[in-house]
Amino acid sequence: MRFRNWLAILAGVLPMSLVVILVFLTVYAWPAIRFNGWGFAFRDMWNLGNLYADSVTSGGVSIQPGAEYGILFLIAGTLLSTLIALMFAIPVGAGAAVFLAEAIPGQLRTWISLFVELLAAIPSVVFGLWGYVVLIPFLGHHVFPFMSSTLDLVPFFGGPPGSGYGLLTAGIVLAMMVVPLITATLRDALVSQPVALKEATIALGATRFEAIRYILLPRTRGVLIGATFLALGRALGETMAVLMVSGNALNYLPQNIYSPISTMAAFIVSQLDSALQDPSGLAVKSLAEIALVLCVISVAVNAAARLMLAAWGRRLSTVEGA
Repeated sequence: MRFRNWLAILAGVLPMSLVVILVFLTVYAWPAIRFNGWGFAFRDMWNLGNLYADSVTSGGVSIQPGAEYGILFLIAGTLLSTLIALMFAIPVGAGAAVFLAEAIPGQLRTWISLFVELLAAIPSVVFGLWGYVVLIPFLGHHVFPFMSSTLDLVPFFGGPPGSGYGLLTAGIVLAMMVVPLITATLRDALVSQPVALKEATIALGATRFEAIRYILLPRTRGVLIGATFLALGRALGETMAVLMVSGNALNYLPQNIYSPISTMAAFIVSQLDSALQDPSGLAVKSLAEIALVLCVISVAVNAAARLMLAAWGRRLSTVEGA
């Protein structure tokens, strides 16, 4: 019984740590929440105000004259870059998982699968450095000008191609970072499926591709959904790699897919040093409010994933029971 109690305590540490983090961010950022109000998420302005003037009081909160905080441009950059990353990562990750599970012999599959899993362990700054040295010059000099001239009539694809930093570059780097997560998770699910299902389908006259398409993939759809949401959570919170390739735009909504952007996580890192110069302390508390918004979004995403997986599990159980 004592061992069970210890396990219960250890199991409760993780959810309690999340609650502690949320409470801490809320309490610490409360002056900024009071000052910024609901418009914080809908204003496109981040201005520390006059840092050399004396602090003034507004609504019971000490601020610098002219200070104004809004993160609409950060929300747009975060969500758009994550969406682009998933558009690349889901088909590539699912295709790679099927290839590893069904098209490669056993011993070779083990080594290549190990290589894919090791890709997920590479530090994000390495992806960012690769994007800065290789991807940005290549996209800025060759790909973006061609896309801009060819797809000029397509909304969000026309206009100035930029220098290589920006939304699409950040999306590509994020996709490379989350593809191994989707691939490894879905591959394990495909390999664990009963061999008899595929053999029975082929025995009935279906091709190998049809067995994968109509039998294996539908049975692992819930795993793919879960892996996608895990990848979404990582992409939302990625910092250094995005900071190195996004252009770090300030108070600027993306005009096209080549525009420089900022994401919430990267912006906190890039602005912390200047925020510490605010004698009123409100700038740092506003950064904490950004962290709180990002944390709430991540929790909501993971909660939605759990609900979808639970619904999918009940549906699958009903179909199998019938």
